Amino acid sequence: MYLIGQLAKRSGVSSDTLRFYEKNGLLQPAGRSDSGYRLYSEENLSRVKFIMRSKAVGLSLDEIRELLDIRLEASQHSCAEVKAITQAKLDEVDTKIAELNRIRVALKKINDACCGHDDDNASHCSILEALGDHQERATKAPTDVCCAGQCRKK
Repeated sequence: MYLIGQLAKRSGVSSDTLRFYEKNGLLQPAGRSDSGYRLYSEENLSRVKFIMRSKAVGLSLDEIRELLDIRLEASQHSCAEVKAITQAKLDEVDTKIAELNRIRVALKKINDACCGHDDDNASHCSILEALGDHQERATKAPTDVCCAGQCRKK
């Protein structure tokens, strides 16, 4: 059995993190010492490591809690239930990646359209103009125009 500091050290997380997991129903002490200190078992250590690996692949605390509940009564659940949780997370990640790629393309277009010279003022900056109109303009900024043609060529 471990005290909270010992479990923290063995699992590589802080005592505060362990208390947070406890508060959020992810971790339950195995018992208490005669003096009232929380005591943790090898199963608690395994659970904390499971939580950390789950967090490392981007699962939320709710998703981790659901997986822990399934793990606790694994014979009462199917692999399909577990896979549904990770598939939903994968779909969420794919959606975020698609959105970030769209943002990157739009940002690159308006960034490439600007000369970015230090000694030119920004009164005709194509980035400011593209962002000042409307969103569609920002995604269709011309790549061959430098600051609306107002920058000095170097």
